[in-house]
Amino acid sequence: MTPADRAITTPRPGGYARGAATAEAIVKAAHKVLIEEGAAQFTVRRIAAECGMKVGNVSYHFPRKEMLVQLMLDDMLESYDKVLDDEVRQPGLTAQERLRRVIALCLEDIAGMRTTRLFTELWAMANHNPVVAERVAQFYARVHGVICEYVSALNPALSAAETQIVALYISASMEGATPFLGYRKPWADRMPAFIAIAGKALVELACTITPDDIAGLGMPRRDPCDAR
Repeated sequence: MTPADRAITTPRPGGYARGAATAEAIVKAAHKVLIEEGAAQFTVRRIAAECGMKVGNVSYHFPRKEMLVQLMLDDMLESYDKVLDDEVRQPGLTAQERLRRVIALCLEDIAGMRTTRLFTELWAMANHNPVVAERVAQFYARVHGVICEYVSALNPALSAAETQIVALYISASMEGATPFLGYRKPWADRMPAFIAIAGKALVELACTITPDDIAGLGMPRRDPCDAR
């Protein structure tokens, strides 16, 4: 079971049992619709039909579908945090090994159907819905924070801003694999090799990159006019 799978099976504490169960059913239905049918079908009416409820019942619990997006992302962050506790935040591991495990976990998750389809649909929604765009950006900011923790430990010479840039590069490198190596994508069968390469290359990058590299000072500068 991947972290994304765990996200929709995590019970929500608090509230009345009946109301919590109803909200849980709605979230699961919304998750299913978004993954299996896409952003175009992600409507309150379609979600209500999927979970066998009236539109009014769904709207009572979630007046805006953006609230469902927020809850799905929150659940995923919670589930990822548990995976990090189990597999990364263990005593005795070096910072290199922790970062390598984070990279492997993220890429293994990208290879799963739920994550491949969920995030490609959320990216599509974010193009036209500023609320969804903000929620997705907040999600990735949390992910970048985890990567920053290990980059900072590996390379204390970097400033906080430089560490964030490196974390963004690592995250973008992994997310960029989605259309190529995600679930049922053209080179999905190459994901194990990609994970091995990424684990080596990105950890080495985090260890060795310098502030001058990030500023571009380590590369010869060209006059834009030279290209004419």
